[in-house]
Amino acid sequence: MVLLGRRATLMAGVAIGGTPGLLAWSVRHGTPGLARERVEHSHGVRSGEVTTGSAVLWSRASADGRLDARISSNGRVLREIEGVWADERTDRTARIMLDGLAPGRRYDADLWFTGPDGAAGAVQRVSFTTAPIHAAAQSFVWSGDTCGQGFGINPDLGGLTTYRAMLDTRPDFFLHCGDTIYADIEILETVPEPTGETWRNVVAEGVGKVAETLAEFRGRHRYPLLDDNVRALYAEVPTVSQWDDHETCNNWYPGEVVDDSRYTERRADVLALRGRRAWQEYQPIPVRTLVDRDGDGFAPQRIYRRVPRGQHLDLFCLDMRSYRGPNPTSASTGQPGLLGPEQERWLIEQVTRSRATWKVISADLPLSAPSNHADDLDSVPNDDDGPPTGREPELARVLAAFQRAGVRNVVWLTADVHYTAAHHYSPDRAAFTDFDPFWEFVSGPAAAGTFETKDAQLDGTFGPEVVFSKGNETAAWAQSPRAGNQFFGHVAIAADGLLTVTLYDGSGTALWSTAVEPEPPLRASSR
Repeated sequence: MVLLGRRATLMAGVAIGGTPGLLAWSVRHGTPGLARERVEHSHGVRSGEVTTGSAVLWSRASADGRLDARISSNGRVLREIEGVWADERTDRTARIMLDGLAPGRRYDADLWFTGPDGAAGAVQRVSFTTAPIHAAAQSFVWSGDTCGQGFGINPDLGGLTTYRAMLDTRPDFFLHCGDTIYADIEILETVPEPTGETWRNVVAEGVGKVAETLAEFRGRHRYPLLDDNVRALYAEVPTVSQWDDHETCNNWYPGEVVDDSRYTERRADVLALRGRRAWQEYQPIPVRTLVDRDGDGFAPQRIYRRVPRGQHLDLFCLDMRSYRGPNPTSASTGQPGLLGPEQERWLIEQVTRSRATWKVISADLPLSAPSNHADDLDSVPNDDDGPPTGREPELARVLAAFQRAGVRNVVWLTADVHYTAAHHYSPDRAAFTDFDPFWEFVSGPAAAGTFETKDAQLDGTFGPEVVFSKGNETAAWAQSPRAGNQFFGHVAIAADGLLTVTLYDGSGTALWSTAVEPEPPLRASSR
């Protein structure tokens, strides 16, 4: 799409100038009559991690160049920034960190690339609103699972239309709960659907095989950005991104040797290192130093983090993939958890210290929904409704710590299981009882196959109740997105702190909603 347009420009330039060398000379010296080839945005513009006073701006260049920006608000230019260089070391991606922004304010950022010759490319605008520091309303959407099960961008159906439906709700940000790509599933020209219809994909270089090299992982992240709906959302709505397994390969864990004949590189640690770097390059996350001291590596950054959103909201993004123990094949005692000791301590400390009305924990995986593979228990539950065993003691320690500290108003969000649901947890129904009741909301996929719900299979250790669910009700393992069972969730926090969660399908039709009143904090003396 954009890439094809750039190729046409290059070919036209050669034809006019007679030879590529003459075209290059004209770019340097400005020969009259010859168009200068400018460095352009190749995959749209994005913002991310917008807090009360900071934001990240992102783009990718069509050739080596410098990402520059002009920041304005209410029509008044506030600052101009000579940004950072984009070249092959980061697959020509670049980002600008913005600090010192005013809370609760709308900003426009005009972004362009300046080439080595000083020529400026076309300007594209990204807009965002910083979080309010006082008690004011805000909202966000969440989903996950993009271009999975071989279902990519289908031009016959308008592309990845769930992204357009999310934009239509006009949220303050979009939380992508993981599986931002499917590096382990080929995207082919056509996919046979269970109904007998044929799904037709836009294809791009490198997506026809599983990703193993850094170049192939990068290509997978470029793919969703070819879609008009995705680019439109990203230009207007900041993102907060997580990763899960499919940014590398299905259900991977550190130290695993992948048993899959499609791979020549089977060390999950090697694949994850490449997948993590590509994910960091293509997500607008706050990485201060992109390239390491040697100039050929990516600066290590912790993926789990807190995103402060003012008086009413603290968002805690987990990484349930990087620190886990091996996936068990059956319930076991003492199995290493998903967070690891350091992240577990961080989560307890950060949520306990938070004074935001709502503490929203964004998890890679649901807390009680079982894995799709009986011989590969990838998540928290283990098909045992009794006291915590296997990976469950880790979650039990977290929930019990929240209760001891008197933490109120904790909500868990996730995607992963390719259906939408509202789960209410209560010690009255649980084998483990040292926790306060809480909600978990599930919504996805944004653009992938739909799975059946796990209503009758939820692990009962923490007392979940299915209050609402909707998914694939056919006999097919993965229902095509054509059926309409694509999902996202919307969270609205009112100025008085009332939290309303609405579950939508991919067309923007509201399926279910609930409003939750915030509980008052306990007095410090009672903690």
